[in-house]
Amino acid sequence: MQKDKHIINKIQEGNLEEFENVFRLYYPLLCHYALQILKEDNLAEEIVQDLFCHLWENKQNLNIHTSLKAYLYKATYQNSLQYLRKKAIRKDYREYVQRNGNIQSTIPVSIEEHEIQTIIKKTLLSLPIRCSKIFKMSRFEGLKYHEIADKLSISVKTVEANMGKALKAFRKNLKDYVTSIVL
Repeated sequence: MQKDKHIINKIQEGNLEEFENVFRLYYPLLCHYALQILKEDNLAEEIVQDLFCHLWENKQNLNIHTSLKAYLYKATYQNSLQYLRKKAIRKDYREYVQRNGNIQSTIPVSIEEHEIQTIIKKTLLSLPIRCSKIFKMSRFEGLKYHEIADKLSISVKTVEANMGKALKAFRKNLKDYVTSIVL
């Protein structure tokens, strides 16, 4: 516990090396844990990457009263369950629309939806070319990280780093439209 406090203090001070050590130690374990809950590799990786991005972005406000390991596992668990709840709500909505007809056909596209689409397009254009391409291959084409790495002849770590950069940009630009990650 004392060692964890030292590590947390180092991260709060902005020590990137300490943060990377924590990432390297826990990332594969947390991905495996999230995979058991979510049953999907890319999704598990995304949940854990988002957790670490959020952790780094909010490092000054870390308030951990348990062990670092327990905190990371609990956050992974909560974020995974939050995703599954949202997915279930979307599924229920789709089924409702199928049973009751397409209610959206009578509703004009809202201003907010148009704003979000504009922000997404601008964010994609603002990303470095390779980062944007990797994001599109992952999210629009549904490719797994290792498939992207093979197609672009780069390492999986490079794909992960670029996805992290893209997700960070999207979170920043869409922060007014999306609820933040539970930690």
